[in-house]
Amino acid sequence: MILPGPRVLATITPSGNTVVEAVTQAMLRARPDVLPIFSRIAVHGAVDRFPDRYDLEGMLGATELLAHAKPDVIVWNGSKGGIIGLDHDRDLVARITAATGVPATTSALVLEARLKARGPTRLGLVTPYSDAYQARLLAAFAARGWVVGAESHLGLTDNLSYASVPLERLRAQCEAVAPHCDVLLGWCTNCPVAALGPEVAGRPLWDATALGVEGGLALIPPPSAAG
Repeated sequence: MILPGPRVLATITPSGNTVVEAVTQAMLRARPDVLPIFSRIAVHGAVDRFPDRYDLEGMLGATELLAHAKPDVIVWNGSKGGIIGLDHDRDLVARITAATGVPATTSALVLEARLKARGPTRLGLVTPYSDAYQARLLAAFAARGWVVGAESHLGLTDNLSYASVPLERLRAQCEAVAPHCDVLLGWCTNCPVAALGPEVAGRPLWDATALGVEGGLALIPPPSAAG
């Protein structure tokens, strides 16, 4: 049940994504004071038209539509910042807030904050990506000092296919890398890793989609503080 006058968590998600809405809605069952709304940008298929940056025109267009609902926070729930660099995410959230006056965050910026708070951490990186994309992602993580103790990827390229990976296959990936890491990281917001729960094989499981939701909620006061 949505309480009167809910706070609004607004999310931008890729057009080929079928996971972000489901995970967001599931996580907000414990927060009936928060209403999720969504807007999409064009990201689908196997070819990214903007491989090294964001489509800022598309992003800000989606932001403008979300702003019509007067949200309390705007989240880019996408994992692309992990590969193109967090300066792109910082620039994006600055543009969103400048255009709307609404605080903003991204999945990648939440991951950065989580790692800073935890201290030295070996990640077990689990993705559905191709060899080439995974290699680029690993290089980007290494460049910012994020240590990957082990990784597993599935060789997929089509954005929509990521959402169809069976949970048992994802669990097997996590179990394979768990002995070599401190924290498991599912890094693709269109891959349903969050459904595995907060822990797999004795390791905490962080999921890109869940991180985005958690980051958005952190910018919304709890009911007692909201009044």
